[in-house]
Amino acid sequence: MIPQLHKLSGAVAFLTIASFWTSTVVAELLLDRAAIVAVKTSVPWGFLILVPAMALAGATGMRLARGRKAGILGAKRKRMPFIAANGLLVLIPSALFLAAKAGEGAFDTSFQVVQAIELIAGAANILLLGLNIRDGRRMTAGRRAKAA
Repeated sequence: MIPQLHKLSGAVAFLTIASFWTSTVVAELLLDRAAIVAVKTSVPWGFLILVPAMALAGATGMRLARGRKAGILGAKRKRMPFIAANGLLVLIPSALFLAAKAGEGAFDTSFQVVQAIELIAGAANILLLGLNIRDGRRMTAGRRAKAA
């Protein structure tokens, strides 16, 4: 049960962040201001899904690790503080700031600068989470092969 919860919550977190990032890029590059406002004001509501998914993935990951710190597991464990700090210190405050600015229709320089920071930080988290997914699959490849 714990491995399935870990996979599911990790996938939900990854896909949520990826959807925030993709929606932002599409809206900024291809759509009008109303779409940008809709995307930017919707993202904070997505935290109701993202934050519990990240917490559950972290808790189940720690439980599955059982204190081990070496090898592939060690690499995953080293990434997690960066992912968490990036989310808590950059992505969430940026999203809240951008939602407020978009809601006011204020697409000024500060909006653009924070938007650029958010896109870079979001891409970093997508990359780091993707590496953790890849490493998790490597760790369970033997079990999946036996099951097949």
